[in-house]
Amino acid sequence: MRPVPNVLSIAGTDPTGGAGVQADLKSISACGGYGMTAITALVSQNTQGVRRIHQPPASFLRSRAGRGR
Repeated sequence: MRPVPNVLSIAGTDPTGGAGVQADLKSISACGGYGMTAITALVSQNTQGVRRIHQPPASFLRSRAGRGR
């Protein structure tokens, strides 16, 4: 049996699921991969469009769990 490949998606969110990390995870899973994420932007939107975008600080994106930083 082949090991399941780990695939990292570096992307923003899309609350509708049509794009961004949510769509990436669906595609990765459909291809037999194990999806992991690094969220680069949080998007607030509705059917009328994007209302706000929040970008986490780069220092947060660089940090690793368990390092206490």
